[in-house]
Amino acid sequence: MPKRQNILLITADQWRGDCLAAVGHPVVRTPNVDALAAEGVLFRNHFAGAAPCSPARATLYTGLYQMNHRVCRNGSPLDRRFDNLALAARRAGYDPTLFGYTDTAPDPRALEAGDPHLTSYEGLLPGFTARQLLPEHEKQWLSWLRSRGHADAVSRDIHIPVGAGPGDISAAGTFYSKDETQTAFLAGEFIRWLGEQDSAWFAHVSFLRPHPPFSVPEPYGAMYKPGDGPVFSRGPSAQDEMQAHPYLDYAMPRASKGSFISGAEGAVNDWGAQDFDAIRAIYYGMISEVDAQLGRIFQSLKDAGTWDDTVIVFTSDHAEMMGDHWTLGKGGFFDGSYRIPLVIRDPRAAAKDVSVDHFTSAADIFPTLCETLGASAKNGLDGRSLRQFLEEKPVSDWRDAAFWEFDFREIASGDAQAHFGLAPNRCNLAVIRDDHFKYVHFTALPPLLFDLKADPMELRNLAGDPAYAQVQLAYAERLLSLRASHLDQTLAFTELTEKGPVSYRP
Repeated sequence: MPKRQNILLITADQWRGDCLAAVGHPVVRTPNVDALAAEGVLFRNHFAGAAPCSPARATLYTGLYQMNHRVCRNGSPLDRRFDNLALAARRAGYDPTLFGYTDTAPDPRALEAGDPHLTSYEGLLPGFTARQLLPEHEKQWLSWLRSRGHADAVSRDIHIPVGAGPGDISAAGTFYSKDETQTAFLAGEFIRWLGEQDSAWFAHVSFLRPHPPFSVPEPYGAMYKPGDGPVFSRGPSAQDEMQAHPYLDYAMPRASKGSFISGAEGAVNDWGAQDFDAIRAIYYGMISEVDAQLGRIFQSLKDAGTWDDTVIVFTSDHAEMMGDHWTLGKGGFFDGSYRIPLVIRDPRAAAKDVSVDHFTSAADIFPTLCETLGASAKNGLDGRSLRQFLEEKPVSDWRDAAFWEFDFREIASGDAQAHFGLAPNRCNLAVIRDDHFKYVHFTALPPLLFDLKADPMELRNLAGDPAYAQVQLAYAERLLSLRASHLDQTLAFTELTEKGPVSYRP
């Protein structure tokens, strides 16, 4: 019998799907992810299911669309009735171990009123053993830095670059070195744990970077120059973008500079083209820094003799606008927030150095791991296993479009419903997008339709144009059909008969 395989799930927070040399990015250097793709499968059209972190990770971990898991915002509890990849791994005989964070708010009905777990959205996904937590406050990493002689590592102000003032956009080096980043800290903790293992294991390494604040040590700070990279997808100005739709007019002025550059004040859309150029250069450097630490992890697996016994899944929770449409961060409806990387290497699978152009979803990760582990989910799933791509089997009846959702009932100031005069459950949107058109349906705001072949930057809204009325109707019907077919199916295929419960799941 072959040895049981190890499972390594790696997420890098806010990594854009186009920021890989393997998919043809003209600037970004990612040699370690590229090398992983050369030994496995690269999914070129992979999309998150939602944003921001908690909703996106709920889809990743449960295999459910937001319409079913109902994690709407950071802090929305994950219903305890749903299965997830950590619980499935535990049923398969593994002790799933976390390095980093899962951003899972617990179901308050399972806890006492005074439980401190109810005071933070950065909880632990049920089923995981936490070896090294590292939530966004980064206190564990800061403590580690102090132990290495950085007495000033007492807050996240440590990210302000050397010689820069609060709010300055700078690629100057940080007070900590390339060997002392949060990424290096977590990688080191995983490598130390790896040396303790004497049986098959399941690990989830959840890196915070390239999530902001945007800063990075040398040599990565100087690796890219402002202006490097492709043309931004955006209109002539932020004001032009804001006029394109009521949602943009509402959301863009509420994105705070301080969320991205430590100490900055004002709204992101006050930054100009040169500012976005400089920030993107830093972001590219952050990606290369994470890639370098991935190389360190991959080498540790080879040194331990476990490389050929380990399934590796590399992805992100959601992406990053990074200057497209004069915005930063995630959310809304543009591709920049939702197209994410996915590389899977299974040393025992047939596929090597294979690219997949089919639309795949973060919801597919859980069913893929279930099939890999020989486990079954305990509830209905929206995602589908990607094993057929790993085994290079014929693919039939696969989805023909990407789908994602975003709930904007609370953005920054929490006044979305007051601004629009809508109930919270009407502050949401859903997107269906194929190779030709993209349709965005708002529950209570005007829709959007883009011809991606003629308008790949998504600048011209065709919704309401009589010439595209039939196209708009067709995509609205496709979206309605998609949502109807993905209503929770947990008990829908079960009937109670004189012989007891009978399942006829296809």
